[in-house]
Amino acid sequence: MSSAPARELASGKLLLDEPAEHVARLRIANPAKRGALDHEILDALAQAVSELDARCLILTGDGPVFSAGYDIGAFDDPEAFAEAAEKLVAHPFHAAIEALDRYPYPVIAQINGHAIGGGLELAITCDIRVAARTAKLGMPPAKIGLVYSHTGLRRFIDTCGVAHTNELFFTARNVDADRAAEMGLVNRVVELGGLEGVVLALAREIAAGAPLSLAGNKRVIRELRSSAAELPEELERQLVELREACFRTEDFREGIAAFGEKRTPEWKGR
Repeated sequence: MSSAPARELASGKLLLDEPAEHVARLRIANPAKRGALDHEILDALAQAVSELDARCLILTGDGPVFSAGYDIGAFDDPEAFAEAAEKLVAHPFHAAIEALDRYPYPVIAQINGHAIGGGLELAITCDIRVAARTAKLGMPPAKIGLVYSHTGLRRFIDTCGVAHTNELFFTARNVDADRAAEMGLVNRVVELGGLEGVVLALAREIAAGAPLSLAGNKRVIRELRSSAAELPEELERQLVELREACFRTEDFREGIAAFGEKRTPEWKGR
C-alpha cells in the first residue's frame, strides 16, 4: 500500500493515488454535488489517464456516490445549459471517455454508490465493474428530453445488450446493483464495507499479469468492438445531427427547467 498522499487534480475534485504496486486510482471527489462531472473534472481525468502507465487503473468516487453525471444543477437558465451541455458533450466528456477506452491496460470501475447518466457511461467504459450492493445505476435522458449519443448507446448495447439498453433508456428508471448484475452492467456485487478490499485484490491480481499480454488482449478486444461498430459516414452524420438538434428543442429546455424546479415536465413534442 502506498503511503504517499493523493495528488489533487481539478481543484481537488479528482484525486490520484497508487494504492498498490503497478496500480493507480482516480477518485471523483465532488461529494457536495454527488460526484457531478464538470469541465474541470473531465479535462483533468482525460489528462491524467493519458499520462498514467499503471498496469491496472481503478476509477471510483470519493464519498457516498460514484457520479451523478453532468452537473446540470449549475445552470439556472435552460438556454445557457443547452449551450453548455452541447460544449460539454462535444469535447471534455468525449475526451474523458476516449482516454478511458484507450488506456492500454485494464481499468476497473469501483462503483461505490449511485452511477447515473454520464457517470454510468464512465463506469461502463471501464473493462470491469464491481458495485456496492447499495449502489443504483440509471440513465435519465428521457426525463430531460435528451437524445443520447450514438457512440454512448453503442457502448451500452455492447455491454448489456439491446433489450437491457432499451429498458434503461426508455424507462429512465434506476436499477439496484443486483439487477444491474443480471443485466450485465456490472461484473460483481459486494457489500459496501468490503468493496475497496475486493477491488484492490482484483487490481493486484491483474497488475501481476504479463504487461504485454494485458495490453495486447485489451487492444484486440477494443479493435474487434470498434470494427463491428463502424457506421457509414452519411448515417453517422445524421445521428450526430439528431443528437445536436435535441439541445435546441422546447422539450429539452422544459426538461432542464423541470429538473431544477423538482417538478414533472410538461412535454410539447417539439
